[in-house]
Parts: sequence; C-alpha cells; structure tokens
Amino acid sequence: MSKLPEAVKAAWEARNGPAVFTTVNEGAMPNTIYVTCVALYDDSTILIADNYFDKTQQNILAGSKGSLLFMTGDNKTFQIKGSLTYHKTGPVYDHMKTWNPKQHPGHAAAALAVEEVYSGAESLL
Repeated sequence: MSKLPEAVKAAWEARNGPAVFTTVNEGAMPNTIYVTCVALYDDSTILIADNYFDKTQQNILAGSKGSLLFMTGDNKTFQIKGSLTYHKTGPVYDHMKTWNPKQHPGHAAAALAVEEVYSGAESLL
C-alpha cells in the first residue's frame, strides 16, 4: 500500500462531480459505476459507501482489484488503482457511517488501498 501524494490529496478536495469506480468479475469483465459517497479514510485508503452495489459487491467479494477515477473543477483527471476490501462492521464501516448521507442505506464500505496513482498517462507513484 502506498500513500497518496500531497498534490493528489489536494486534487481530491477539489474534485468535481461523481467519481467513476470500476471492478472486474472473475471472467475479467469490467463493471463501472458512478459513485458520489466517497471519502479519504487515511493517506493510503479511499472508502466507497455500498449503498446500492450489486455486481460491484460480487466482484469485490470475489477478489477484484479496483480503480477510482475523479476529475477536478479545472478538468484535471486522477486515477487511483489498488486492492479492495469489503467492510460490514468495524472501524472502516463505522467511519463510513459518519459521512454517508442518512437517506442512503450504507450496507458496507469498500476500501480501496492505494497502489498506483495516475494523472492522465503520468504515473504519480
């Protein structure tokens, strides 16, 4: 697991619109969804609230890695790739429940461990 560069953390705070989250199934077929309920957990982990996952949940539980793509207000894009874990209880889940909007169920939290970071084709790690 790697730490997000400071410039990427600053870009995260300036992100605009939903992020794009991708997992793959056991046959390597990608599944991509928009996510709005996301947050930094620490310098090495991004959380995605499982409010309405279906295929995404199945993919994570089958061992999929993930990719999260976001854009800043000035149209600069960043992609974070890494391993995923799924939390239905515990500190990660409890943290998600503090910021996930109350009108959403928050079934679980998907934790993306930072392994690679890109801005366009440029590797930032």
